[in-house]
Amino acid sequence: MQNNASSEKNQRCLMMDAGLSYTLAAVIPVVISFVAVWIFSASMGEGFASSDTYLFVSYLIPQVCLAGVSLFFFRSNQKTLLARSVYRPCKWYYFLLALGLSFGLLSLSELNGYFIQLLEMIGYHLPESTIPPTNGWYLLPALLIIAVLPAVFEETLFRGIQVGSMQQSGWGTCAIVFISGAMFSLFHGNPAQTIYQFICGAIYALLAVRSGSILPTMLAHFANNAVILCLDSAGYSDIPQGIKLPLYIAAGAVLLIVLIYLVFLDKRGNRRGGLRDGKKYFLAALVGILVCAVEWGGALLQGMGII
Repeated sequence: MQNNASSEKNQRCLMMDAGLSYTLAAVIPVVISFVAVWIFSASMGEGFASSDTYLFVSYLIPQVCLAGVSLFFFRSNQKTLLARSVYRPCKWYYFLLALGLSFGLLSLSELNGYFIQLLEMIGYHLPESTIPPTNGWYLLPALLIIAVLPAVFEETLFRGIQVGSMQQSGWGTCAIVFISGAMFSLFHGNPAQTIYQFICGAIYALLAVRSGSILPTMLAHFANNAVILCLDSAGYSDIPQGIKLPLYIAAGAVLLIVLIYLVFLDKRGNRRGGLRDGKKYFLAALVGILVCAVEWGGALLQGMGII
């Protein structure tokens, strides 16, 4: 009886800590970014926001914060969710599925374009890209900060800590996939990428559940970001029109095949269930959710020229 009571207490603490990790991951980068803005503004003047150094630092800050939050979480939950259980090996074919997903997700560009058109109907204008320079040798630090680090630390937080805690607490697979996808999308605070980020987050969560590891999702995340950076470095702000349609058709077919396999054929880690200790999770994550919602709303209003 004592062991069962202790186990239930650990599970409740696990979900509270998972929610708290989301809050910390949302709040800490905002605070540090304000400090960084003040430092750059004081040292470089009004044009600091367009400097190469600031652009790289602005992408680096969230990743450093995610690394710190993840370390804090694992140190606090050594008896419930271990870091080695998150990074454990998995079947080799999940890495092939991850690469297939990376290619297949290209087909979502058109779908996301329709969503942007809906936003434009209410007066939203897509802001200019703030991606750091990728030309020449700049591509190497860009790949490190925008492809490698997010693949490690965003996957650790969202598919390792968030999805792992939900699984450990007995959440149903559908609940895990859709809720973690929504939390991932909201975290990025980018109205124009809302649908795309949600689908990516949900698919990555499903891949993590099926494989029992975040290693395949790390590969998929890296490949997705790296392709965008390499295209930008090569001078393509978008996929060339001549190959866009056949590429999207092929990518859509691959995405459909992979999803059919993961949803209907692969039942590893599948579980029916609700949101055990969900109230504790959402209560602990509430501040982070509100901060992300404010960022999302602010970005929308800014794109509409209201603020």
